[in-house]
Amino acid sequence: MSTIADLRTLYRLTVAPVRGRTHAERMESFYHQQAGDYDSFRERLLPGRRELVQQLPLREGAVWVDLGGGTGANLEFVRDLVPKLSKVYVVDLAPSLLEQTRQRCERNGWTNVEAIAADATRFELPIQADVVTCSYSLTMIPDWFAAVDRAIELLKPGGVFGAVDFFVSRKHPEIGYAKHSWFTRTFWPTWFAFDNVHLHPDHVRYLHRHFECRRFLEFTTRLPYMPFARVPWYLFVGRKA
Repeated sequence: MSTIADLRTLYRLTVAPVRGRTHAERMESFYHQQAGDYDSFRERLLPGRRELVQQLPLREGAVWVDLGGGTGANLEFVRDLVPKLSKVYVVDLAPSLLEQTRQRCERNGWTNVEAIAADATRFELPIQADVVTCSYSLTMIPDWFAAVDRAIELLKPGGVFGAVDFFVSRKHPEIGYAKHSWFTRTFWPTWFAFDNVHLHPDHVRYLHRHFECRRFLEFTTRLPYMPFARVPWYLFVGRKA
């Protein structure tokens, strides 16, 4: 990715005002000028997406719903499998990102992928899904718990939910879970909130409470142009009872 493209994206992330009366309007305001550069920059900004997708039971004939799926970049991690799936729904509130999904599908000849502008907390399907994912989207959904509840409703019994996202721990997490410093728990939520990304200490426990955990990992990562700062992120795969 070129330095100029990086600078364009960083400007949108740190300086450009985000306008809109509704969450959907604010999302489009934030993304419409950076949609073309989105994938290249986020590949370095958002770790764990490939690892998450490749651990999912995406078998031939499966139905996959990617809530907050943006440009459809997650499909690239299983690109040879996509044509064998029954249906893929990429759901997002930003039309400019969904247009990138449509262009991606056209390039790859994927006719079974549908890009849908919808609220992840209200999206409905006429059938139940085998897999539902939220890849760095729960932190951008104000009612993130409602999005998780919707994922449960969308999944068939035994279906799998996968999530990867930034987070911070509770002040006093349960034994066995990461405990973050006061600085981490204070700085990162404040820093990300400028872009309407809200790190929450209850993501992890909410997911464990509502799914049978199959895989859960906690990490930290460096952000582009911030080499000495490390932000926590998690990967979760769970099964609906």
